Amino acid sequence: MLESKGSVLVVAGLFFFALAFVSNALVPALMYKDLPEKTAEQLVTANLRFQFEDLARRFPDSFEKHVGKAPPDGPEKEKWLNDRCAELLRIGRKVYTGEACWHCHSQFVRPVSGESRRWGPVSQSWEYQNELQRPVLFGTRRVGPDLSREGGRRSNDWQAVHLFKPTLLSDGSVMPEYPWFFEGSPEKPNRRGLGLLTYLQWLGSWLPSYPYYEEWTSAHLPEGAEPGAVDQGAIDAANQGVTGAGDVQPNPDPAGQDNEEGQDPASEAQPTEPDASEPASENPPAGNPEPTTEPEPTEPKPTEPKPTEPKPTEPIPEPASPVDGPSTPEPPPAEPKAGEVPAEQSTEGDRPPAPEEPTVQVPLRTRFRRLEVA
Repeated sequence: MLESKGSVLVVAGLFFFALAFVSNALVPALMYKDLPEKTAEQLVTANLRFQFEDLARRFPDSFEKHVGKAPPDGPEKEKWLNDRCAELLRIGRKVYTGEACWHCHSQFVRPVSGESRRWGPVSQSWEYQNELQRPVLFGTRRVGPDLSREGGRRSNDWQAVHLFKPTLLSDGSVMPEYPWFFEGSPEKPNRRGLGLLTYLQWLGSWLPSYPYYEEWTSAHLPEGAEPGAVDQGAIDAANQGVTGAGDVQPNPDPAGQDNEEGQDPASEAQPTEPDASEPASENPPAGNPEPTTEPEPTEPKPTEPKPTEPKPTEPIPEPASPVDGPSTPEPPPAEPKAGEVPAEQSTEGDRPPAPEEPTVQVPLRTRFRRLEVA
């Protein structure tokens, strides 16, 4: 039997078919046999309820005509909203499959490079354990974007206009128009249109990263809590005590570090003056109810000598050349003129310089003494 090439290919084909059946059908069925399948009523989360009530606010006439009018506030209103939301979910899923939306849109974020950055977290098996995924709508290709994380990305009026005429919002879109979901304009969706809008807003509403799927950060939910079913009060209570990145940390030593033991305060650098543009602190440092300021020692600034103008000096007479014979006694030193200070008594910087006087030309014959020759 295995001597011919065709027989080998038949046996190989049967083997790989059996392997695919076991790995993709039998093993997952055994793994999740104890995981209960959720009904549409159990899929109504707080995120989906917000979008459903938003439909009633944006399209009040159409909502009251095709869905009904909600009863007054109370337990009856809550039950009525949940039941109508689950009913529209089933209708929207039928419309989605009947219009072959799954042919151009997938509902599965694959574990390959870049998928989570484009569409959000990679799809998990438990997400498909509900009646709205029977059969699963993984899709065949992506002519349009993946829709498994579509809920909350865009508002209900945007979705309505996009279904009515896609090119109004996406220039060059190849998506067909669906005017039969509306009664003449995108402001008047009919029952099928409201169901499809509800179904689109449900996709991904069960994730804790809703609606910012690509920029997800942990919401600090309590353990065992279902993300979509937790109200805002429980989230706020769980977030208490978590220090944010923008919280101001207290200063343990507002007065600054103390000087080391034995250090001379005068040897420290001169403190800088505070900047006038920065506001002064209003709260005193902790532990000092009545802060007192002490003057800090400052070093005396050295005084720079004042510049002095050069004094006009008279030319000094040259000494007489020595000759044979008795030397003539030197004349007594001339008395200082009015306003002049003797050289031996003047010190630079003690008093201001004398006013400048005009230079007197002395005749040459009086400048030198007559030489006497023996």
